[in-house]
Amino acid sequence: MRTHLLIPSLLLLGSLSMATACSSGPLGSSGTASGTATAAPGSSATASPVRSVDPSKIKGLQIVSDNSENTSCAWATSYPDVPGATAATEAMRKDVEARLALFRESCADEADAPAGELNISHGFLVASGDVLGVRLTTLGGGGVGSGLARRTYWYDGRAGAYRTALDLVDSGSRSAFVAALKSRLEGREGTDAQTLEQAFADPSLLAGELDDMAFAANGGLRVTFDPGTVGAVPAGTYSVTVPKETVTPWLSDFGARAQRQSVSPTGSLDLGVAATPTPAVPTHTASGDDDTDCAKVTCVALTFDDGPSATSTATLLTHLAQYHARATFFTVGQNVVAHPALVRAEVRAGHEVGNHSYSHPDLTKLGAEQVAYQLNRTSAAIKAATGTAPTLFRPPYGALNSTVRRPPASPRCCGPWTPRTGSTRTPPRWPGPSSRR
Repeated sequence: MRTHLLIPSLLLLGSLSMATACSSGPLGSSGTASGTATAAPGSSATASPVRSVDPSKIKGLQIVSDNSENTSCAWATSYPDVPGATAATEAMRKDVEARLALFRESCADEADAPAGELNISHGFLVASGDVLGVRLTTLGGGGVGSGLARRTYWYDGRAGAYRTALDLVDSGSRSAFVAALKSRLEGREGTDAQTLEQAFADPSLLAGELDDMAFAANGGLRVTFDPGTVGAVPAGTYSVTVPKETVTPWLSDFGARAQRQSVSPTGSLDLGVAATPTPAVPTHTASGDDDTDCAKVTCVALTFDDGPSATSTATLLTHLAQYHARATFFTVGQNVVAHPALVRAEVRAGHEVGNHSYSHPDLTKLGAEQVAYQLNRTSAAIKAATGTAPTLFRPPYGALNSTVRRPPASPRCCGPWTPRTGSTRTPPRWPGPSSRR
């Protein structure tokens, strides 16, 4: 969590109208941060969604996140650390660190030209019984499809082992499973028989090709292919869902358990470890009003970005209370969803909570709908946690352009942008260059 002294104070935004909480959108799917920027050519608008997961119910959850300092080599990464799922956490850590190392190397090689941005976000697929499923979504960083890549990570609590997506399917049934995928991909725009044959030609590479699988709420197994895997890169992402009645006989023992927990979750996660006590949330209370007259005394605006964090935010709130100090916390939406109690504690202690996007991307590199989605989804999470939508926003890296200044209504998210009641700011004004990260 980074801290900044901001002078002058931040400008007030028009608030976001929150008609509904988001369940799908340009950078998310089914309540997770794991979707795609465009609809998959082979996907159906009526396909059964993946059941959403409330990460705040996962005891002891830690979000491991970090980001760079500026836009010359902009990157932001996050992945969950779930108690008991050490092997899955380690697999995610290694993949994230490897991608980040390659990206930072490309930044160093292109000193005169920025290497773009790397953004790795996470979303939960299932966290119930003895099954954990997580998807990491990578945007940017170069490569095919503008660096769009997804991978799902699974943990089998009964065996105490990390599982790949392909482990959901029994080894003896994989040929039939692949044949079913090929038959559903044939004839899709951007695909041809030769491309499909090459994609699945080497059995030893199947785990890499079939690395994004999740069960829909109706029990079907959805397989998503990154751009360039089974079709032309410009065609984007392809998605295939094998119906429950077809795929069930092909599932491994772990796959069958993952399917059951995805369709009818038990409501609690048990990975065979001792219950992790929930970190204490500060109970400091203070009025949100502050009658300090900055015309008479020197004032600074103390701000903190990128939280909330399960450990550092609680410590920070305690220190602020000791000195009767107030601050503005610019929160990242995926962290708010994981730790809503900490956001409530910030408000209860008299602090202000602002919007810092959902997964900390450089918003200037996104389309208008994606920008609106990032901001609306975060404000919806803050409102769900505190009862009040934020009126302040700080763009990641301080990056602004005309699209970020005035994002349109997002037809796939939470309603249009509206000026704050009683405000004369139309359109809303945004923080200037002194507002960073």
